Amino acid sequence: MAHITSSVEYGIHCLLWLSGSAGVALSSRDLAELQGVSPSFLAKIFPKLEKAGIVVASEGVRGGYRLAKPAAEITFLDVVDAIEGEKPLFECQNIRTRCAVFDGEAPNWACEGVCGVHGVMLQAEKAMRDALAKKSLADVGTAFMRKAPESFGTDVGNWIDDRVKGRKPGRTPKNPGPPG
Repeated sequence: MAHITSSVEYGIHCLLWLSGSAGVALSSRDLAELQGVSPSFLAKIFPKLEKAGIVVASEGVRGGYRLAKPAAEITFLDVVDAIEGEKPLFECQNIRTRCAVFDGEAPNWACEGVCGVHGVMLQAEKAMRDALAKKSLADVGTAFMRKAPESFGTDVGNWIDDRVKGRKPGRTPKNPGPPG
């Protein structure tokens, strides 16, 4: 996992909005406006989430994105890996083999096993991946909704309803979910 960028943060917030949209499809443009971010920025994130099986897309005027599975089954690690790729946190440059004292060829004792620095970084990455794998969208959404006033869900529901009117008749979210 590489450095975690703002794309992950916005992606998670979008997924939290989708988790509370009562199954109503929201476009990346809707989600961008809801969060005050460029639609083109989010348009780059959603194909990655779709490819990873986190969201499903429907095309056309009435289209948009929905979660592909329940929020409780989508972990933060799933989202990070979908958006950033499964790159290592640390890329060892094998510096230990380039010591000037070795005169061009490092001895076996210097090269055997995992580098001590790399070992610490691998341990840190494992701890971070384990922590991200333990938290789902539902965990964070539930915690947020406990602290949000009841009117917030209604306000967001009204906002979403206004956005989808004319695009998707008949489905109105009654208790929209959290922004995170």
